[in-house]
Amino acid sequence: MMRRTLGTWGMKAVLLIAAVYFVVPIWWLIVSATKSSSDLFGSPPLWFGGSFDLFENLASVFTHQGGLFSRWLLNTFFYAGVGAAGATLISAAAGYVLAKFIFRGRQLIFNSVLASILLPSSLLVMPLYLLFTQLGFINTIWAVLVPAFASPFGVFLARIYAADSVADELLDAARVDGAGEIRIFFTIALRVMGPALVTIYLFSFVGIWNNFFLPMVTLTSSELWPVTLGLFFWNSQPSQINYDLVVTGALVSTIPLIIAFIGLQRFWRADLTAGAVKM
Repeated sequence: MMRRTLGTWGMKAVLLIAAVYFVVPIWWLIVSATKSSSDLFGSPPLWFGGSFDLFENLASVFTHQGGLFSRWLLNTFFYAGVGAAGATLISAAAGYVLAKFIFRGRQLIFNSVLASILLPSSLLVMPLYLLFTQLGFINTIWAVLVPAFASPFGVFLARIYAADSVADELLDAARVDGAGEIRIFFTIALRVMGPALVTIYLFSFVGIWNNFFLPMVTLTSSELWPVTLGLFFWNSQPSQINYDLVVTGALVSTIPLIIAFIGLQRFWRADLTAGAVKM
């Protein structure tokens, strides 16, 4: 009994340390966004400064350089939203085919997908740059969107989920009723795979939203930059006047991610078709 109690308290302590580890940077970001440039370096890092300048900082962020931050934010919304939607659909189709169809080379393709998960995305930036140079994609939205459509982790998750959740009996019943394979995929498989697709979308959305290295290499026009690259540009300028802009802009850029997670978590439901197939 004593050992079980100590194990419980030890687990709670580990979880508390992990929670503090993740919450402290967010707290620092919130507190720092309320400070002026002078308070940012002259006051305690984890507490508020002498004045509350959050609204002034927000106004400066959205008006600096003619409101360029708003353009960066819209670009990021477009890249992340469209890229994540495309990656989710492609991953769902690939995972469904790998799970429910028997064909030569299926296991080889799936093993290749697993191997590609181990490759760091930064390793592919230079080959993509050389390829996009030949295709004329440099300094266009396609330089960001085309790589975003490929999600090896999404294919892996979709394949595993489709194999376990999409019942063969359900597919056979649809085929008997005269439904084609494309109709079965869009009307049955996608709905059953809903929780996995939400997970794939969120992971893809966050990954594209935080993408930095690829846009830095392939995008030269500031009008096409995502918010990560724009904040890096502000931070690299040799003037402390931009520090409050960078911190406040970073806080603003995290809000859509928080909203996405809170808004979509209710769709994480398993066994959507429980009872649909009579065993």
